[in-house]
Amino acid sequence: MNQLLWKCPVCAQELRVTGLECSHCGTEIRGQFELGRFARLGTDDIHFVEIFVKNRGNAYRVAEELEIPYSGVRARLTEIIQGMGYDDDNETREETGLPPERRKEILAQVSDRKLTAEQAIKLLQGEE
Repeated sequence: MNQLLWKCPVCAQELRVTGLECSHCGTEIRGQFELGRFARLGTDDIHFVEIFVKNRGNAYRVAEELEIPYSGVRARLTEIIQGMGYDDDNETREETGLPPERRKEILAQVSDRKLTAEQAIKLLQGEE
């Protein structure tokens, strides 16, 4: 099944759900429904949130399970918070000095084993 879009592909504004249908009996409900903030997240972000919840918010356990550094868990969580529409970009830039896109790129490189955790920490701390 396709993932629900939350942004208009034409103008990039938020979409509104106007219909629901039962896959069993075909009942249709029409109206205007909110998508909620979780609909803004991609598959990888939802997976991360599931792991975070499963581990009761313990970032150390999440880091162990995902085999990434604790700082990577914090950075990823910050990105998800921003992706849900909560604006803490200024706080993130003050903490790391890096834009969210760069941090995400570094974390992806750790995930792909192109960088070690130590190398990523140095990059995230602004030491290149």
